[in-house]
Amino acid sequence: MTTPLEKKIVRLIGAAGPMSVADYMAHCLFDPEHGYYTTREPFGAEGDFTTAPEISQMFGELVAVWLYGAWKAAGAPQGPVLAEIGPGRGTLMTDMIRTLVRLDADFAADARFAMVEASPRLTAVQRKTLEGAPAAPEWFSRIEDLPPGPLFIVGNELFDAIPIRQAVKTEEGWRERVIGLDETGALRFMAGAGAIDAALLPPDAGQAPAGAIAELAPARSALMETVCERIRRGGGAGLFIDYGYLRPSLGDTLQAVRRHEYAPVLAAAGEADLTAHVDFAALAAVARGRGLNVSILTQGQFLLGLGLLERAGRLGAGRSAGDQEAIRDAVERLAGPEQMGSLFKAMAVLPSTTTAPPFPPSD
Repeated sequence: MTTPLEKKIVRLIGAAGPMSVADYMAHCLFDPEHGYYTTREPFGAEGDFTTAPEISQMFGELVAVWLYGAWKAAGAPQGPVLAEIGPGRGTLMTDMIRTLVRLDADFAADARFAMVEASPRLTAVQRKTLEGAPAAPEWFSRIEDLPPGPLFIVGNELFDAIPIRQAVKTEEGWRERVIGLDETGALRFMAGAGAIDAALLPPDAGQAPAGAIAELAPARSALMETVCERIRRGGGAGLFIDYGYLRPSLGDTLQAVRRHEYAPVLAAAGEADLTAHVDFAALAAVARGRGLNVSILTQGQFLLGLGLLERAGRLGAGRSAGDQEAIRDAVERLAGPEQMGSLFKAMAVLPSTTTAPPFPPSD
């Protein structure tokens, strides 16, 4: 069945010609009337996908432990700003605040907790989730609007949803991959007229066969630049957890997820989540270009290094056999190599003189 947003996109292409993959993603995810994140509740078992904070409170607790350690490593500066960007429905921040208040009540009282969220609908969801939290966060629509102070920021599954560009190898060279209309008026991928500078592509692009796909993410790099410049100027640290790869490579990673199953990318526009794998090498290059230290671990290494197994043992102590089994299942989902443990990466961005375990000083 054709969705209202698909009809709108078909009209736009009919009037203005094929659109880039980035523009298609932006329409599908953020269209004011029909966009996925502006109209739907995507998270959890009743939604379309489940993120790590929704799997277990242990994830948010350990992220909070890392942020607290990063603050200590930075010299315990006064007036820290503890922010989450792209905070979903507020579950991660809820677990972080509870943990930080328990770890160090004075620290939590001195800190300003901030949510960076552009969607009014999701902001309302987050406010409801955080009602009654032991520390009250503030909401901001952009990084640039955050209050002054050393910034300790976390983003979980943030970069995968930022629109990407794609290039396709043709007999004439690399071209922008676009979305146009076939002879029936349906959406389809095609090679556009615009050439892509080979210098922007992965090193193996020159030997790629016709039909090969490469991905570029200038919007992700721009956001990373904003975060890193803030940390460079004011101090702090960043932690970004997402699924992706460590070295630039060719391949089409654009995917749609609906009701916890993969769906065709060009079907059900506005009713499925669209994401693409994150090129961590590109993000790391941005941070290093700002003079910051970058360290990357798999999510499994990160969580296990912070004591996931020990935390699971304490959480399960005295609980029923069913509860203990659920906790073991959560550990496996979060850290198991066949589940989120290997595909998901955790990247720490800190000033050049600062390190925060379990990350090594530099990758």
